[in-house]
Amino acid sequence: MTARKSGSRLETEIERCRSEGQWDKIPELVRQLSAKLISNDDLGELLLGEAKLQQYLKENPIKQGASPRGLRPKLVEVRKHLTAALDRGNLKPDYMQEASMLMAKLCYVEGDYQEAISQYSRVGLDDLLLVGSPVYRLSMIAEAYATKGLCLEKMPAASPSLSNRDGDREQDIITCYEKSGDIALLYLQEMEKALSAGMQNRSPKPGPVAQEQELGYFLETGLQRAHVIHFKNGNLTRGVGRFREILRAVETRTTQNLRMTIARQLAEILLRGMCEQSYWNPLEDPPHQSPLNDPLRQGSYTKDYSLSRRPRVYSGENLFCPQENTEEALLLLLISESMANRDAVLSRIPEHNNDRIISLQSASVVYDLLTIALGRRGQYEMLSECLERAMKFAFEEFHLWYQFALSLMAAGKSARAVKVLKECIRLKPDDPTIPLLAVKLCIGTLHWLEEGERFAKMVVDMGEKASEFRAKGYLAIGLVYSLRATDASLRGMQEEYQKKALGAFQRAQSLSPTDHLAAFYLALQLAVSRQIPEALGYVRQALQLQGDDVHSLHLLALLLSAQKHYHDALNIIEMALSEYPENFILLFTKVKLETLCRGPEEALLTCKHMLQIWKSCYNLTNPSDSGRGSSLLDRAIADRRQLNTMTLPDFSDPETGSVHATSMAASRVEQALSEVASSLQSSAPKQGPLHPWMTLAQIWLHAAEVYMGMGKPTEAAACTQEAANLFPMSHNVLFMKGQVAELRGNMDEAKRWYEEALSISPTHVKTMQRLGLILHQLQRYSLAEKILRDAVQVNSTAHDVWNSLGEVLQAQGNDDAATECFLTALELEASSPILPFTIIPRAL
Repeated sequence: MTARKSGSRLETEIERCRSEGQWDKIPELVRQLSAKLISNDDLGELLLGEAKLQQYLKENPIKQGASPRGLRPKLVEVRKHLTAALDRGNLKPDYMQEASMLMAKLCYVEGDYQEAISQYSRVGLDDLLLVGSPVYRLSMIAEAYATKGLCLEKMPAASPSLSNRDGDREQDIITCYEKSGDIALLYLQEMEKALSAGMQNRSPKPGPVAQEQELGYFLETGLQRAHVIHFKNGNLTRGVGRFREILRAVETRTTQNLRMTIARQLAEILLRGMCEQSYWNPLEDPPHQSPLNDPLRQGSYTKDYSLSRRPRVYSGENLFCPQENTEEALLLLLISESMANRDAVLSRIPEHNNDRIISLQSASVVYDLLTIALGRRGQYEMLSECLERAMKFAFEEFHLWYQFALSLMAAGKSARAVKVLKECIRLKPDDPTIPLLAVKLCIGTLHWLEEGERFAKMVVDMGEKASEFRAKGYLAIGLVYSLRATDASLRGMQEEYQKKALGAFQRAQSLSPTDHLAAFYLALQLAVSRQIPEALGYVRQALQLQGDDVHSLHLLALLLSAQKHYHDALNIIEMALSEYPENFILLFTKVKLETLCRGPEEALLTCKHMLQIWKSCYNLTNPSDSGRGSSLLDRAIADRRQLNTMTLPDFSDPETGSVHATSMAASRVEQALSEVASSLQSSAPKQGPLHPWMTLAQIWLHAAEVYMGMGKPTEAAACTQEAANLFPMSHNVLFMKGQVAELRGNMDEAKRWYEEALSISPTHVKTMQRLGLILHQLQRYSLAEKILRDAVQVNSTAHDVWNSLGEVLQAQGNDDAATECFLTALELEASSPILPFTIIPRAL
């Protein structure tokens, strides 16, 4: 009685060691068992053979893709134990099956695939019970299916034991691997459940927990080989289906890294190999015929097996199910990112170096795929947030810093992007493209011209290292100087910066004579300096290099208008609009030219057309819109052409920024005042980004100007009010209100509006000129002269300002100075374009 109890206790302990892979303890337990129960000698042979085989594989692991290494002395003992157990035939049927499976595994390790297949035929793998089997037995069955699949793959197709057709053989191989993977998932789930139960039932003690959870070569092959074959055979639908089956199985600690790899691989396939039309959601059966699959191998494999037990899958109410490929890919990648961050190895001590590199590489792949997925959707804000989380990996890692900088640029976070680009420059000081990106931001929305100049000089100072980017460096410096000339308040400073800009553009053009941008910006700078014939030469050169460049065409039109060839300029604009029909800057110029060439009615038609384009481009509407705006333009053109009525936003909550700010300082003032105005007026928010609303306000202001030219103050006031509803504190809006008051003969009101406009943008030349004239009419000559002289300092090429200054000086009896001003005004007017050359964007 005592012996039986002792044997039972030993057998339980042996089963536990087999389940937990503690093979070094098996020999001692077998010795005790043999001493207690003589009849179990065959079981002892089986256990010793298994323990020695597993210990050998642990010490000499099989690597993926490697061939078995043939006979080894240590394996001779394994064969001896297993042969003894099988030949005597005293084992119970279950143990006989296990011995045969182990013998087949040994044959595979030794390279005898034929014998391994014969062993599996004797076992009858498909008849083995999964229900009620011990946990370790599930592992053996999963490994057996994987090993059989490996043997079938390695045996030649003409082998006598493989009498089936080639297609059937391939299906058998895939079935083996899929069964192996399913049973492996079941085993790992049961193993985790058993370990959890053991932890609860006994006090925790040190043990090889991490080792218990490791996937061996055969289980890993069973989980990963099936989908590889599907993809190799061109059966993408079945491969994707297999990925999803594995991912839907309830997770265990052991499968976490595998799940992360599979999720990443599936996301890559969804992004690169599947379009929306060929997508099916994870809860649907895959289509029988799919354009994703190789047409020559359509229907080559269908899943036709069943198992008595399957791994548990996630289920429940209201589970999220993706409906298209980018959505599923994004879900998978966010899960992978979470796992990569959780398991990140950040320690930089030498012992952890390999683990840290693997962790970094794994995370980098996930973030690259996230960049593709989120970039397709334009979700740059979310992408920058994801990459910000990647910064924990990013110490001295250029790729992640650079991706983060690019995402910040795309998300409009320019100031942060410049700071991140500085770190990128530190990591790669010889790469000229990085400081050029920083310049692009600095001379754009940030208007950090001094900072931009430093970055541009970095590129130039690289010399020959910068190779073809050296010309871009000079181009960047030229743009910085050109913008600084526009911003300069003193005429001397303007001329100095214009001279430097011309020199830089000339150097860029000499270094890269085939770059149309170098010729274009050289032409633009010459135009700003009123060297019209020279500018025409270079702009034609730019158009020869790139005939459809919108800015070169626009500049050509402005240069023609400066020579008073208005009809030719209008033809150029219309030609450009045939290529770029939604370019608002071209349309604004068209309004000015049409007013001169075809009359204000045609110009109003263009304004109406712009409003329609704006609505179709941005599709921004306001539920509270009264619809009154469109009727303002219909009054003048209803008798000329029937146009569709359109509704326009009527928001009174202005966002930050200005309609056309002349400086960053003015823009900040307008932002602050607009925020105050929004708190006092309607709280209805404008949708989307700021730029569309600024464009809409500009359209209304151009329409108001046309009405002003027609002598219609009521309509001009209504259009101005539409712009004021969007940006009540814009200096351009306040200036136009002053213009309307002047037209009505109300000089005091006009003076008040002009003063308000100047309080926001003190360097707005048009406002300074109109205020100077009003002060002149009020006989306040000294103040008028001061304001007009300040205006000349700001813009020395404004002919109307010189003319007004001459009038004021003449009224004061200073005829010589007045004559000089009139002559300057005449000279400048002869080369004055329909709109300032500086309306053309200057950006890298």
